[in-house]
Amino acid sequence: MDEAADERLSLPATERNALLHAVDKLEAFGPQLGFPHTSAVQGHSGLRELRPRAGRSPWRALYRRVGDVFVIAAIGPEAQVDHRRFAKAARLAVARLEELEED
Repeated sequence: MDEAADERLSLPATERNALLHAVDKLEAFGPQLGFPHTSAVQGHSGLRELRPRAGRSPWRALYRRVGDVFVIAAIGPEAQVDHRRFAKAARLAVARLEELEED
């Protein structure tokens, strides 16, 4: 998703690299990648958060599996760092995924 890619590019370089490394892990392990690298987003069925640096990063990639592909739909701050912006990112991710799934 172009919007999520733009959000990723706005991260500081070290956080962007940590996120890319986490994406590599998701690609390698798929649904077997578990906590602390990924977890469910409460209140949003099927939405998951990718947790760079095993959760030590202040940023999260919000994603869902669509068919055989993991789609990162939004990037936001970790919920305990900025709950309001995390909730906004989760709503954006759900809306973007719904739009994608309609096409």
